[in-house]
Amino acid sequence: MIKTVFFDLDGTLTDSCPGIFTGVSHALSAFDIHVAPADVTREVIGPPLFECFHTIYGLGEEDARRAVMLYREYYGREGLFLNDVYDGIYPMLTVLREAGYTLMMATGKPHEYARRIAEHFGFGRTITSIYGAEFDGTRGDKAELLRYAMDREGLAPADCVMVGDRRYDIKGALDTDILPIGVLWGYGSREELSAAGCPHFAETPSDVVEIIKNKAK
Repeated sequence: MIKTVFFDLDGTLTDSCPGIFTGVSHALSAFDIHVAPADVTREVIGPPLFECFHTIYGLGEEDARRAVMLYREYYGREGLFLNDVYDGIYPMLTVLREAGYTLMMATGKPHEYARRIAEHFGFGRTITSIYGAEFDGTRGDKAELLRYAMDREGLAPADCVMVGDRRYDIKGALDTDILPIGVLWGYGSREELSAAGCPHFAETPSDVVEIIKNKAK
């Protein structure tokens, strides 16, 4: 019986590309690396920042750590709220909450950033708990984060669903025996989500409601 719905943040609830792009661009400019917004959308939004700077942009470990620091200095100051809630998100959250589901956030973004964004956009009216990574990378893996959240909340995997837009969300859910729902308005493609093993796809926020209600029957 589904009782709890976990939502990813970036690419699922909000279009955060503008703020993330400017932060990544700011950090990489210190190493004379210049990127296009489209590349940042596909490559950077989803995996941990250190992994992106180290493996995608080829920075050594020390420089990758410095890039993360530069990104966070900018993002926490200016980029955090260069962010828009997708159309249909507020009605989706309201309908699910009124139907009796407990709504939570599970994001690879640092918890402090996720909390501030949730407060800024008023998600606290429907989302009861926010789980994110720590600045040192702890719980940056989505499966680790979901296990931590379920343990803290006393939840069983069979009672939960995970709604997200990237393969990391799908893999994290499947690795913890949670039902995943892949959304198609974010940064991941249907092909990416399908390859990760996603069994359900939502083209609109209202589709998420229908999938959850149908699975709960």
